[in-house]
Amino acid sequence: MTIRNFNKDNTEPLHCNSHEVNLMGEEELLVNYNLMEYLKPENMPDDIKIWDETLRDGEQTPGVVLSVDEKIRIARLMDEIGIHIIDAGFPAVAESERKVVKALAEEGFSNSRLLASARTVRGDIEACIECDVDEVATFIAASDLHIKYKLKMSRDEVIERAVDSIEFAKEHGVTVNFVTEDSTRSDLNYLTRLYKAAEEAGADRVVISDTVGFARPAVIKYIISHLRKNLSIPLSIHCHNDFGLATANTLAGIEEGVSVPHTCVNGYGERAGNAPLEEVVMALEILYGYDTGIETERIYELSKLTEEAFLVPLAIHKPIVGENAFSHEAGIHVHGVLAHALTYEPIPPEMVGRTRAFFLGKHTGAAIVDHKLREKGITAPKEKLIEIVNRIKFSAETRSKEELKKTLKEAQNAIKRARGGMTEEEFWKIVEEVLGVKIE
Repeated sequence: MTIRNFNKDNTEPLHCNSHEVNLMGEEELLVNYNLMEYLKPENMPDDIKIWDETLRDGEQTPGVVLSVDEKIRIARLMDEIGIHIIDAGFPAVAESERKVVKALAEEGFSNSRLLASARTVRGDIEACIECDVDEVATFIAASDLHIKYKLKMSRDEVIERAVDSIEFAKEHGVTVNFVTEDSTRSDLNYLTRLYKAAEEAGADRVVISDTVGFARPAVIKYIISHLRKNLSIPLSIHCHNDFGLATANTLAGIEEGVSVPHTCVNGYGERAGNAPLEEVVMALEILYGYDTGIETERIYELSKLTEEAFLVPLAIHKPIVGENAFSHEAGIHVHGVLAHALTYEPIPPEMVGRTRAFFLGKHTGAAIVDHKLREKGITAPKEKLIEIVNRIKFSAETRSKEELKKTLKEAQNAIKRARGGMTEEEFWKIVEEVLGVKIE
């Protein structure tokens, strides 16, 4: 497929900048404004590494508990498809977590570097080092809100704690990532001072966190641009999805110079989750023409493996990996896709390990009926096709909505049971047993 870029005033093709992308095995002329030379991000890095947080921040999805075997299976597949950095977990949080991280480190991955997280506390960092990971991410809050109410420290004390932790970790020969929580609600001058102190202490990379998903893409660019001009070490970004902007903010950060974006498979994580791995990777591959080095054909396989372990069902309309991402019902759309898939699909489903599906219902047209009949070697006159279509529409429109509502409610209740989590009754029973009191 020949994709043409246009110049600034969009008057003629810039043939010298045309970008050849073979998606369909046919020559089709499309205008891809994403790849216009004029709109190419000037500060986008040449080398981008995906840092995946599924096994750490992803597991913090309420109600999720992963077994050792589940973490190992997910990490192995991540390694196989080419994820660059895997955050294995937080060893200091529990002895069981330490054993999991240690087990992952013993796997000896081929493509992925293993990382573990720690507070800016020497004991936490020692726990990571004892697990024999490649990298440590040590974190502390940077916003005045967190510093005052959560840390109960001064700004200078935060800097001292950060410097001590980074220097301690560097003494043990690991790659050190310095992470600031709530970066996007922090005073930028102080944030810069904190990062410069971290850089001078030996940090290999700093991580800007949009901890509550509060920033707009323009804000992310503003912050990253300032930091890029004041720091020499690589920048990383960690975006949450509270306003549905995690992917957009992550890409905005990359456009402005971030070389190590954070992701979570299926967008899992605390509250509304994190930037989804599948969205960030495919946006880089297709919208920016950047080769991530990740085997995209196995993205859906990774998505389903993770969904099974997390017991958190994907939204049916989830981009890339949701059930409807490559499904079509509307007659106009089906007719277009049957003529040429790119009419209503931005990429072939096979590119992410998916298959196309046609849904029969209220909006079904004659094109899909004719197509399905011809697959069976059957031809039918137009009036018969119309009759079949009308019967399909009638069946969909007269189906009991109350029965569907009942089925939906049962499914929602089943999901709640599957997710587990401790009930109020179970909590108070533990309290009674531990404290030896009766709670009324």
